[in-house]
Amino acid sequence: MQSALGQSLIRYTVYMNSMPYTTRTLRLRLKDKHSTLLREQAREVNFVWNYCNETSLKILQREGRFCSNIDLDKLTAGATKEGLSLHSQTVQAISKEYVTRRRQFKRAKLRWRVSGGSRRSLGWVPFKASAIRYKAGQVWYAGRPLSLWDSYGLADYKLGTGAFSEDSRGRWYLNVTVRVAKPEPVQAGAVGTAVGLDLGLEDLLATSDGETVQAHRFYRDLEKNLAVAQRAGKKQRVKAIHAKISNRRKDALHQLSTRLVKQHGAIFVGNVNAGSLAKTRMAKSVLDAGWSTFRTMLQYKCVQYKCNCAGVWFEEVNEAYSTQDCSACGARSGPKGLKGLGIRGWVCSECVTVHDRDVNAAKNILVRGLAHLAEGTPSWSAAGVKESPAFQAGE
Repeated sequence: MQSALGQSLIRYTVYMNSMPYTTRTLRLRLKDKHSTLLREQAREVNFVWNYCNETSLKILQREGRFCSNIDLDKLTAGATKEGLSLHSQTVQAISKEYVTRRRQFKRAKLRWRVSGGSRRSLGWVPFKASAIRYKAGQVWYAGRPLSLWDSYGLADYKLGTGAFSEDSRGRWYLNVTVRVAKPEPVQAGAVGTAVGLDLGLEDLLATSDGETVQAHRFYRDLEKNLAVAQRAGKKQRVKAIHAKISNRRKDALHQLSTRLVKQHGAIFVGNVNAGSLAKTRMAKSVLDAGWSTFRTMLQYKCVQYKCNCAGVWFEEVNEAYSTQDCSACGARSGPKGLKGLGIRGWVCSECVTVHDRDVNAAKNILVRGLAHLAEGTPSWSAAGVKESPAFQAGE
């Protein structure tokens, strides 16, 4: 018998799948002239958060129970009329977020939010849908207009809940949820072309179609400049260089992932463990490649097949022995061990097929992914991929 929570989750999933829209989060940068105002409000947010933190602990010690966000809303009612410049909906959003995080981390008391010093918490001002509106190129919050670079055209969306957030460089952003129309459902068996991706360091990835994408060196290119700024003690310059590295990497990965999603109907990628490799001597190269970020981008852009709305199937495939198995005959005749890592091309001893190491691995990832996909969709077959011109061209 299913629990009440399980039944509620099932009903919620059915309800969301029946909705004609889906939710998307937009991030837009605010003009720097509003930084002083937002920092003042962030200090008030910290004050309310710390009050909820301390009050919740006292209630637990005195009454032996965890208070809910409704209890905290009653205790903070009228706070905006006693000197706080925050919107009343923001105070409620803070208490709700606090209770959510307390349950998530299963702790009686969370970390205090600090407004100054070396351990200063980055600014954060949450809001609900009723506290914000868009008008004439500006967002209005608590009766104040905030200018921003509107790169999405907010006039076309209905704004939902969100937050103003500060980054390490003191720049402020609007993060807001909006509703977008859900695409027409596409059956997984009719997704069209499929591709396997093998992630690497020398080349960022190799596809089962024979394409290779050269790995970028975003961190390595600016490593010397970063070292000079760190030795000189220029903290703002160090933050600016780190931000430049991160932005360049995200831009390149966004362009690549978007292109792959638009070109293919099914994407299978190897489940290489980036976390473990980041603890080895290859840590800088692994982190600079951004494997985990790239796979996350592919996943949410495909809107996993379980949602059945984007028509693009995404799955991480076990890539064990993918570089050793021959994609033509299946024999495990490829280079093995640490000595074999430097061998980029090899010939199968069974069928005498010449292989590129990374492309062969991508083909094996594709076949394994299609075999798993075929279990639920008979119109797909693992053998059918070998009949495609793209696969034959790479053999």
